[in-house]
Amino acid sequence: MPIASLDDPSVPDFDVLIAGTPLSLDAQAHIVEVSVDDSVELPSMFTLKIAGTDDEEEDNPWIDDDAFAIGNAVEVKLGYAEDLESVFKGEITALEPEFMYDRLPVLTVRGYDRRHRLMRGRKTRTFLKLKDSDIASQIASEAGLTAETEDSKVTHDYVVQANQTNMEFLQERARRIQYEVVVDDKKLLFHPAPVAESEVFTVTPADHLVEFYPRLTSAQQLSEVTVRGWSPKEKKEILGQAKSGDVTSTMGGQKSGPKLAEAAFGAAAGLLTALPVMTQAEADQIAKAYLNDAALELIDGEGVCLGRTDLRAGKVIKIDGVGKRFGGQYYVTSAVHRYGPADGYLTHFTVRRNAS
Repeated sequence: MPIASLDDPSVPDFDVLIAGTPLSLDAQAHIVEVSVDDSVELPSMFTLKIAGTDDEEEDNPWIDDDAFAIGNAVEVKLGYAEDLESVFKGEITALEPEFMYDRLPVLTVRGYDRRHRLMRGRKTRTFLKLKDSDIASQIASEAGLTAETEDSKVTHDYVVQANQTNMEFLQERARRIQYEVVVDDKKLLFHPAPVAESEVFTVTPADHLVEFYPRLTSAQQLSEVTVRGWSPKEKKEILGQAKSGDVTSTMGGQKSGPKLAEAAFGAAAGLLTALPVMTQAEADQIAKAYLNDAALELIDGEGVCLGRTDLRAGKVIKIDGVGKRFGGQYYVTSAVHRYGPADGYLTHFTVRRNAS
């Protein structure tokens, strides 16, 4: 796994493949920045900046290079010396040249993972007798992606996509049940947010952690959540409930956010009535997801560490050496991998945690 060695520092390096072919050595020599912004909420983005040359006839030959055609597949690898790992696979979606009278032109090549395909156009339609995971599979197929989904268990009589992009619609369905909508190359993943999983690595200020700025607030914490709906079949009210004991995991902490806030200030209840809910199973699922989502706002923070390709959005990491209250597991919501010849390779990240 490409990570910085503190005992024997290696030179950060990168590789960019366009349609499976590495950039020419000449192009690589003129790159001033490579970055990958990986996120669980939005399509992950890559940015490539290439400076011009001293050629009098063509001072930035890459502006019209066919390699950077819109739609071409891109893979970005980062790491150290000969140890590189892929951190992005997607497609070119934008070209942004800069022309200035006192310096050479710079070309910025930008693109997104294939979640961007889910943002093209809006649709109004109805899905009948399907689970959310089934709907995700159908939408993935429409976008030319294969689907890898985890059974969401509850079958809905009908679900309406109302003038929404596929991305907006899937994200809305995912938030109701605390799922993620992510893409790995040409595969769409629809699964629960992995906040209860083990950490992929531990980082401390003594090794790779350069900066860390956490914030703890009890403001959004709820002791219980009630979801109120109506069953048209049985013609009766539906009540779904979740309590502090339904928090999926305390991420290695002593006390979950709901219990911590309740002990300090007393109980606080949340009521959801605006969501269309038609079965008991659906109401219970939404209540539990909403409670867990609110609990995950107990601690949020951002930080910087020496470049690590294994620091990815949607993973759980452990941060130690920052005291007992803030030390422990964190769910990574975004990770920005940035390489430049002057600054080397750094990874900026944002995290959330549901306990302390």
